[in-house]
Amino acid sequence: MTTVKDVSGQMYVNGQWVDAKSGKTFTVQNPATGEAVATVADGGAEDARLAITRASEAFKSWSRLAPVERSRVLEKAFKLMTDRRDELANLITLENGKPIEEAKKEVGFAVGYLDWFAGEARRVYGEMIPSHVANRRLWMIRQPVGVVAAITPWNFPATMITRKIAPALAAGCTVVLKPAEQTPLTALGIAKVFHEVGLPPGVLNVVTTLYPEEMGREFLVNRHVRKIAFTGSTEVGKLLMRAAADQLKRVSFELGGNAPFIVFDDADFDATVDAAVAIKYLRVAGQSCICANRVYVQEGIADRFTKAFVEKVKAIKVGTGFEPGVVVGPLINKDTLEKVDRLVQAAVKQGAKATAGGGPLKDGAFAKGNFYAPTVLQNVTEEMAVTREEIFGPVAPVLTFRTEQEVIERANNTTYGLASYLFTKDMGRVFRVAEALEYGLVGVNDAGGYTHETPFGGFKESGIGREGGKEGIEEYMEVKSVVVNLPK
Repeated sequence: MTTVKDVSGQMYVNGQWVDAKSGKTFTVQNPATGEAVATVADGGAEDARLAITRASEAFKSWSRLAPVERSRVLEKAFKLMTDRRDELANLITLENGKPIEEAKKEVGFAVGYLDWFAGEARRVYGEMIPSHVANRRLWMIRQPVGVVAAITPWNFPATMITRKIAPALAAGCTVVLKPAEQTPLTALGIAKVFHEVGLPPGVLNVVTTLYPEEMGREFLVNRHVRKIAFTGSTEVGKLLMRAAADQLKRVSFELGGNAPFIVFDDADFDATVDAAVAIKYLRVAGQSCICANRVYVQEGIADRFTKAFVEKVKAIKVGTGFEPGVVVGPLINKDTLEKVDRLVQAAVKQGAKATAGGGPLKDGAFAKGNFYAPTVLQNVTEEMAVTREEIFGPVAPVLTFRTEQEVIERANNTTYGLASYLFTKDMGRVFRVAEALEYGLVGVNDAGGYTHETPFGGFKESGIGREGGKEGIEEYMEVKSVVVNLPK
């Protein structure tokens, strides 16, 4: 259960498993134990350049393949990746730390993008356009943009990959993928799936590195790369966007969030408490861009709600990912642990009170890992950094409000706009608040998050473009107009 099997530590370029040109490697560590999990190739600009060249060559044939043929490859990958759910989940838990049952659910969700975009590959339609001149014909077609450089994060090492490569491959693009340095093994496991189902060489390439800046620069300056697809922090997204502007590369970004979780006094009480716990703590220990970052509770039920919420949080079992019953694992590294604790301690100094948790877990089995106690903060204000910044950890600041209009204004008072949640039985309020919230996703009496069928992305500084839905494949297409004058 705790070893890596049948996954190469080499990069995957042009259909082959290769070492870094420099011969360098780096070690992947388990964030729950600090133990070395595997050794992986540490690539650089030269490796990225070769992968881009091979992807550019492969694009010539892959882009001309009939959409139904691309669809069939994705269907085969869907079936094989489904069969390997437990193997891939094992990799996720080893390198990411999330509990094994959560990891299995992630793989199950990740494969859904292969299935969804296998269908969308066959539904990329053009359009005949009525002409204002009798002997002229007008039509529009969609064609793949070209080579895509995909950069994915560590928090969902399977889902963030399939959400990008599935629509890209379905559209006819070829891909060079750079996974997060913390979680390269899942990416290599997915590459192995595509290799075994017969994806042509060069169509998907996976390059790994401990220092992503060098590869990132190559993605940005190499003219064969036509699009950058990135999930990560807003700060890095801005840097990529500035650099991509030099060649006007296409970009799609899913960036940071500061999700409000709004509880009105008429909400289904028990279901809402459970939903708050789930969306705050049970998604990779709060290290998710769509996790609740601010919990707003209407004054009439604030005391009752907070008491029930705190009781549920105190009952959460924290531990290593393979331990039975564990639902919250470690944070990804020491830096993240320290950042979360800084936010909590600063809030406490400003008057907040930790009514559950409140600090790192260091004793016994927690000693070698990056564990933080599931935390609830009360007496919180909007001026505190813990409500203004993305926490990315198992900490829930609880605030109270009086009126609908008040909470809408407070919820929208952020530079982020990725996900939001509201709980109420009033259908008129559902429409008013859902339409007023400045977020790309609004969960109404729901904390499950986005689905494959719906477009997902952010407002404001939370991103550009959409992933999933029919819009997801359009992000990887160019629109071409054709004008034909017929002989008179």
